[in-house]
Amino acid sequence: MSYFRITLTRSGIGMPKRTQGVLKALGLRHRMTTVFYPVTPEVAGQIMRVKELVTVQEVDKPLTKSEVRAERRPDPGFYLESAAPRG
Repeated sequence: MSYFRITLTRSGIGMPKRTQGVLKALGLRHRMTTVFYPVTPEVAGQIMRVKELVTVQEVDKPLTKSEVRAERRPDPGFYLESAAPRG
């Protein structure tokens, strides 16, 4: 089963109440919030109402909140191989 990965990229401030209601129904409250929904015609219709504010990807399985956070974390640029002795 495939899922929509929906990320709010633009704020809904200043949008009509109907558009803000769709964002609330999708569970998108803050920018860069990501939610996963099964691919259905109902969800596709809601996405079309807010298509200017969101980015959508089709994925095979939904990620957990911690997996999404780890995916967004940048590469540290270095890796600690061993700690220096103290003392």
